[in-house]
Amino acid sequence: MMPQAHIIGTGSAVPERILTNKDLESIVDTSDEWIIRRTGIKERRISSKEKDESTTDLATKASLKAMEMAGISSENLDMIVVGTVTSDRQFPSTACMVQQDLKAENAIAFDVSAGCTGFLYALTIANNAIRCGTCENALVIGVERLSSVVNWRDRNTCVLLADGAGAVVVTSKKDRGGILSSRLKSDGTLWELLYSSYGNSYIPEVLQGIDLKPLHLEMDGNRLFKKAIEYMSTITQRVMQDTSLSSEEIQLVIPHQANIRIIQGLAKSLKVPMEKVYTNIHKYGNTSSATIPIALDEANREGLVKKGENVLLVSFGSGLTWGASILNWSF
Repeated sequence: MMPQAHIIGTGSAVPERILTNKDLESIVDTSDEWIIRRTGIKERRISSKEKDESTTDLATKASLKAMEMAGISSENLDMIVVGTVTSDRQFPSTACMVQQDLKAENAIAFDVSAGCTGFLYALTIANNAIRCGTCENALVIGVERLSSVVNWRDRNTCVLLADGAGAVVVTSKKDRGGILSSRLKSDGTLWELLYSSYGNSYIPEVLQGIDLKPLHLEMDGNRLFKKAIEYMSTITQRVMQDTSLSSEEIQLVIPHQANIRIIQGLAKSLKVPMEKVYTNIHKYGNTSSATIPIALDEANREGLVKKGENVLLVSFGSGLTWGASILNWSF
């Protein structure tokens, strides 16, 4: 039997600082009621350069928790793959910086840039390496500090975005289960729906200590909203066809936490009740490639993911990119 990729540990880390909707009322023309109604977000975490909360720091903290749960040491890691668009440096990669922190000298390490779909791209790469027999143990991370690329004068985007990291340890087993199917897609002709542009200098007084980059995010929210539901629904149908599973046989859906209305639209399209959809967007906002691994870690630690159950992960992001994976939980 071909080796199967099984997740055996999860971990997450978020900054200490909480930015509430009430706080945002002092920054831009918005309100707590408007933000909750339009996005489902009540608060989010924002990193500070005065604390150990760099992209590498957050990724390392999440990784250590995942490795502790998995009972695996750093010398046994063969691969570290990080999904991020907010690395601390242009180069080297965040993965190499995490490798240094973990002293994982036997691993290969590299980043994947796929926007909010970065974690699923990284997970699929690890899955393929394990199934090919070239990797035994992989550390897969999604991490972002979107506060560093937010235009804090743009009320349409600054209310959405936040910082955090999530990680999983994936290992090779001959047992059935694990990652049953993964599909990825992209459409570069739609890049203008979500992209970065040069220029960013304004830091609100309440957020002093942000490590701001000379870039800011631009988003066409209305068009992106429609594409997100369409593309995530379509690719979910593909992985369900791959596995011959029906929506009734999916016990838990963990979607990208971009906007509660997108999540609700996706659930309706898939004919999945919201009771089976895990959300934590109200606490953390949109942390891009970190949303799914943070939510997966929380659901796992809350006992909502049980051995033998099927879990759907689905996301979309800048590029445009999108992807989905179905897991049969095995620990």
